[in-house]
Amino acid sequence: MAGPSPASTRHDVRYEPDERPPLPMTAGLGVQYALICIASIILTPTVVITGAGGSEEYLSWAVFAALLVSGITTAIQARRVGRIGAGYILVMGSTGAFIAVSVSALEQGGPGMLATLIIASALVQFVLAARMALLRRIFTPTVAGTVLILIPVTLGPMILRELGDVPVDASAAAGPVTAAVTLLVMILIPLRFTGALRLWAPAIGIIAGGLTASLGFGIYDFTTVRDAAWIGLPDIAYPGVDFSFSPEFWALLPSFIMVTLVGAMDTLGDSIAIQRVSWRRPRAIDFRSIQGAISADGVGNLLSGLAGTVPNTTYGVSISVAELTGVASRAIGISVGVVFVALAFLPKFVNLIVAMPGPVVAAYFVVIVALIFVFGMRILLQDGLDHRKGLIVGVAFWIGFAFQLDWIYPEYWQGAWGELLGNGMTVGGFAVILLTLFGELTGGRRSRLRTWLTPETWPEVDRFLVKFAKRKGWGEDMDRRLRAVGEETMQILTRGKAQQAPEPRRRLLLLARSDGDAADLEFIATTDQTNLEDQLTMLTEVAGNVPVDAETPLRLLRHYASSIRHQQYHDIDILTIRVERSG
Repeated sequence: MAGPSPASTRHDVRYEPDERPPLPMTAGLGVQYALICIASIILTPTVVITGAGGSEEYLSWAVFAALLVSGITTAIQARRVGRIGAGYILVMGSTGAFIAVSVSALEQGGPGMLATLIIASALVQFVLAARMALLRRIFTPTVAGTVLILIPVTLGPMILRELGDVPVDASAAAGPVTAAVTLLVMILIPLRFTGALRLWAPAIGIIAGGLTASLGFGIYDFTTVRDAAWIGLPDIAYPGVDFSFSPEFWALLPSFIMVTLVGAMDTLGDSIAIQRVSWRRPRAIDFRSIQGAISADGVGNLLSGLAGTVPNTTYGVSISVAELTGVASRAIGISVGVVFVALAFLPKFVNLIVAMPGPVVAAYFVVIVALIFVFGMRILLQDGLDHRKGLIVGVAFWIGFAFQLDWIYPEYWQGAWGELLGNGMTVGGFAVILLTLFGELTGGRRSRLRTWLTPETWPEVDRFLVKFAKRKGWGEDMDRRLRAVGEETMQILTRGKAQQAPEPRRRLLLLARSDGDAADLEFIATTDQTNLEDQLTMLTEVAGNVPVDAETPLRLLRHYASSIRHQQYHDIDILTIRVERSG
C-alpha cells in the first residue's frame, strides 16, 4: 500500500534536519564523520595516481584538491543552494568506482584528459538530475546493479598489483601478512561488534595494517611524513584541462558515462536512505531532494575535473552515523565540510595516509569492492529478479566479464575499439541497457491519454479507462475498480481547482498498461506541492490531520488500489497506482 505502519518506521531522531543541536555536538560529530571517511577520500586518488605512475607532486595536489572538493560539496548537500543539494547530511568523497577508468585515462592521455572526462561526466549528471523523471525507464535498478557487480571485475588486476607493492629487499611474508592483518581486522570487527565500533572498522584496519607494516616488517616509508609541514599548501601541480578530444578520449568516454550513471544510482539509494532515518514521523520520499543530491554530485565532479583530481560521490556512512546518533541536522553536514577543508591544509596528517604500504591499501579496497558488489546485488534483489531480469543480468554480466579478460576474439578488437571493449564494466553496461530497452519496447503496449488536469476532464478519463478495461476483457468487477480509482484520483488531484482561474492549467498524461490480471496506471502531471503518500500516512495515523473533504477520496482510493506511489520531481509529478482483480 502506501508503506509500512507508522509504528514500524518511527526512528529515535533527536535532531531533525531543520533543528540545530548545540555547537559542541555539531563540531564533535563533524570531526567523527570526517575521520571515518578521510581514508577513502585520500587513498582513492593515491591508488589512481600511483597505479598510473603519476608524480608525487601531482599526487599531493590531487589529494589536497579532493579534500577541498569533498568539503565544499558536503556542505552544499546539507545546505542546498537553489535546486542543488539534498538538504540532508550526505558526506561526499572520492569514489572507488572510477578507479579503473581513471587509471586508463591517466595512462593514455595524462591528467589533462582525465580532467576533461570527469567534466564530461559531470554534465551527464546535470542532465540526469534535470530529466530524472523522463529517464526512469532506462535508468533502472537492473542497469545500475549489473554495472556495480562488474566494478570488482575491472578493479581486480589493480588490487593484485597493490598487494605485491613492497620494497625488493623486504621479507617475502611482508606483503601477505600485512594485507591479512588489515583485512581480518576490517572484517572481524563488523562481524563481532555493532554500533559505533563497526563504523570505525575501516580506520582501525588501516591502523593495524600500518603498524604491522612498520613495526613488523619496516615497509612503511615515513620519509614524506617527516618532510611534510604540519600546516601548509602542497606544491602547485595543477594539470589543467585537455580539450584536444583525442581518439583515446572518445574511447574512454562511454566508460566514464557508464560509471557516472551507476554513481547516480548510488546517490539515489543514499538519498532515499538518509530521508528515511532523518525524520521522527514517516514521510514519502522527496524525489526533488534526490534530484538535488545528484546535481550536487555533478557539481562535485565538475569541481574535481577543474581542480585536477578524481571524481567524488556520496558515502553511505552518512546513513549509518545519522541512524546511530539520532542527529540528522543539516548543521552537521556543514560542520563535516569545514573539517574536510581544514584537513586539506594539514600535509603531515595527509601524508601519513598517502604513504600507507601497498598491501594495506589493497586489503582496504578488497573490502570496498566487496561492498560495491554486495550493494549491486542488493539493488538487483530488491528490484525483483524475475526470469526476464535474471536473463538480462546474467547475460550482461558474463559478456562484460569475458570482454574484460579478453576471452572473446581479442584479435579483432585493437586500437580505440580494444580500449572501449576491453573494459568489462562498459561492455556489460551497454549490454544490460540494450537488453532492458528491448524488453521495454517489446513489452505490453501502453494506452495513453493526454488532456488537461481539471474537474471537467474527468468524463474523458473515465471513457479512457472503460475502453482500456474492455479491450483487456477483464470483466465488470475490474471495470468498476479501474473507474473508481480514476474518479478518486482525479478528485484528489483537482481538489480546489474548480474555483481557481483557468490559467495556468496543469497538463495530464495518463498511461495504462496491463500486467497479467493487474493494471498499472501512471498519472503524470505538472507539479503540485501535495504528496498523496504523505496524506495517506496522516490518514492512517490521525484522521484529524487530513481535511474532511479530502478524507473520503483518500480512503476510497486506498480501498481500490493495491499500491500507490507518488514521485514528486521538479516540475513534474508521477502518481503510479496498481489495481488488481479481486478474488
